[in-house]
Amino acid sequence: MSKLYIIGIGPGVKEQMTFRAKEALDECDTIIGYKTYVRLIEDSVQGKEIVSLGMTEEVQRAQKAVAMALEGKTVGLISGGDAGIYGMAGLAFEVLKERGETQLPVEVVPGVSALNAAASLLGAPMNHDFASISLSDLLTDWETIEKRIRAAGEADFIIALYNPKSGKRTWQIEKTREILLQCRPGSTPVGIVKAAYREKQEVIVTDLKNMLAHEIGMLSTVVVGNLSTYVSNGKMITPRGYGKKYTLGPGAGGEDV
Repeated sequence: MSKLYIIGIGPGVKEQMTFRAKEALDECDTIIGYKTYVRLIEDSVQGKEIVSLGMTEEVQRAQKAVAMALEGKTVGLISGGDAGIYGMAGLAFEVLKERGETQLPVEVVPGVSALNAAASLLGAPMNHDFASISLSDLLTDWETIEKRIRAAGEADFIIALYNPKSGKRTWQIEKTREILLQCRPGSTPVGIVKAAYREKQEVIVTDLKNMLAHEIGMLSTVVVGNLSTYVSNGKMITPRGYGKKYTLGPGAGGEDV
């Protein structure tokens, strides 16, 4: 059966993959993805045709997935995290549009995104309104990214930073910190999560002033708290406002909002 699945595999361990993602992988004849992500799920795709491509070959992956699905195969195009959050879903739909293809069945299978995974390890830092910003200026010009950082900082959003730093892109995270320090104090809690739920996982809770003293790389997701975020027992917590309306001590009750 011709079908294209665009599958978010989550952080990269079987335990954090959704049940539907596992089902979709089982239904596929062919798996296409970035070689690191393919390696992370190799136990789940035994016996299937595998097309494994490199870091900068996103367009080729999407084109190959669409072409093979149109040939009659059931294809799984995989993304780390969630396929619709800085993932392969948008690109695949763009390729389909350019081909004028409207008949191929496509299913986007959601996954646990990097910001969800990082937040769970940090405590509850994203418990209120937040913005997600990629610091990679390979596809988006830095002027636009900087406007978004400044706007999110001034609006007091919690901010999740994707692609914060690489071997060649080193100054963007420094500039981001500089902008945010104009909007909130240096004591603002910051969480840095590397390789969430994988073998080399690292979780650091620091603050805006000192965040650059810690290692930050392409496998890192950085979460910057808002003006209400605090640290308790090593965990970042952003209150939603229940404490202003209810008594939160023993025996207190309330309602969902």
